[in-house]
Amino acid sequence: MKNIDTFDFTNKKVIIRVDFNVPLNEKFKITDDTRIQATIPTIKKVLNSGGSVILMSHLGRPKDGPENKFSLQHLVPALSKQIGVEVQFADDCVGKQAIEKAKNLNHGEVLLLENLRFYKEETKGDEAFAQKLAQLADVYMNDAFGTAHRAHASTAVIAKFFPNNKMFGYVMNNELININKIVKDGKKPITAILGGAKVSGKIEILNNLIDKVDNILIGGGMMFTFIKALGGEVGNSLVEDGLIDTAKAAMQKAEENNVCFHLPTDAVIADKFDNEANRKFCNSHEIPDGWMGLDIGPETGQAFKDIIENSKTIFWNGPMGVFEMENFEHGTIEVAYAITEATKNGAFSLIGGGDSVAAINKFHLQDKVSYVSTGGGAMLEFIEGKTLPGVASIVE
Repeated sequence: MKNIDTFDFTNKKVIIRVDFNVPLNEKFKITDDTRIQATIPTIKKVLNSGGSVILMSHLGRPKDGPENKFSLQHLVPALSKQIGVEVQFADDCVGKQAIEKAKNLNHGEVLLLENLRFYKEETKGDEAFAQKLAQLADVYMNDAFGTAHRAHASTAVIAKFFPNNKMFGYVMNNELININKIVKDGKKPITAILGGAKVSGKIEILNNLIDKVDNILIGGGMMFTFIKALGGEVGNSLVEDGLIDTAKAAMQKAEENNVCFHLPTDAVIADKFDNEANRKFCNSHEIPDGWMGLDIGPETGQAFKDIIENSKTIFWNGPMGVFEMENFEHGTIEVAYAITEATKNGAFSLIGGGDSVAAINKFHLQDKVSYVSTGGGAMLEFIEGKTLPGVASIVE
């Protein structure tokens, strides 16, 4: 495995797997270019070091070959502006035009290939397809952490054709370094905050973190499965009855590992799932029939705040309530601000997972935490202890 900072890119063509799966409006304009912005340092590093860049990505989920709405050609104007170089475009990723344009690429130039997923061979991890992509370049670089958990042709299989010239870009490097600060190198006390709707989506993360952290704070809809497992009354709150025993086992494992497992003591409850519903505060273990918990209560918010602000390492995945509704966002806001306060005082904080990232962005606090992971499913699988094909293919 080579290092992007020490590799000599002079006159080398570098094919970079990026994650340009960005949202487009009805006029095919990018509405959120965060993922493109994230890869610019990687692209500029190669260009400024005497190399040329071939970019490949997927966009959306095309079903049967090329579709205009999924064409990466729509990204060319914004990409050219961001890089400061007029980006060339190939109307295929492995066809005649791609081969010709890659062959004629000079150092300092950038070529964007058409959507990889216009070929089913991409998601199937087809080796012949990966080899066609590999033939376009001298060096392979993976900078698409968001797809690192997929064993696709461009994210994993292609690496075998570059045994001595493969590496991570800065996005991949930063994701791995920062996630490892939670799972391997965290300064104690380490606090994991887990929320969101369901236990089923978090149980593997929870089980993998139990022997690594000091505190686990549970919020969101998933808290009611744990509360019910302890014999609490949860009214009409969301509960996964099939995971009651799993929840009990997780709490038992936490106790065996001397981990402080904190469940909310109070909740904001409502008589229906609606921002305008009747609502009140209630003991989270004594929710009456006909009512449902939609946020943690103020007592819990204060308790969680105290724990977070006394932590040195913090991982947050999942909101504390239905933060999309104004009347049930207060618990999530309180946790978010507590994390920024701890960060200001020297703690390392990592925010990961779609809803947590959406929450931190909604409250405009993304610049006040240590790191916001864009990895989504890949980040969660890495924390769960799983091997990511896109990582393994580079480091093997």
